[in-house]
Amino acid sequence: MYRIRARRLMITSGIALLAVGLAACGDSENGANQTKSTTAAPITTTAAPDPTEAPSSQLGRPFTADPTIVNARATTFDSWTLVAPDKIAVNFQTGSPACYGVDATTTETDKTVTVELRVGTRADAVGKMCTQEAVFGSLEIQLKSPLGDRKVLSAK
Repeated sequence: MYRIRARRLMITSGIALLAVGLAACGDSENGANQTKSTTAAPITTTAAPDPTEAPSSQLGRPFTADPTIVNARATTFDSWTLVAPDKIAVNFQTGSPACYGVDATTTETDKTVTVELRVGTRADAVGKMCTQEAVFGSLEIQLKSPLGDRKVLSAK
């Protein structure tokens, strides 16, 4: 008896799935041929907005610059914080500090401080299992001279 009920349930479930599949693949109500067309929207690219200044209370998890990161790629940072007259911290999103590291190169002019932030896999984490988590981090950068009224920019 139990086997018969199980078979009926399986057959009924199969028919229901088949009906749903056919309904999803069916034609229009009147069966007429339809012309399908798509209009692609133009692709526009916008430059990332300039990072904003954030208060020191909004610093993320501290990262230390690591020039040995593997598969480094440039990334943007969301905001920056003045830590000292000649030191800033850039704030960014990355993966777990157990697996991911950051490094930066800074170009200073009279009017701007441009930071090229790179993220990558820590050399000691290559080949290891890493968790997928987003981390809000900060990297302190020593400047050659006080920031003053110069603008902080992201190179990417």
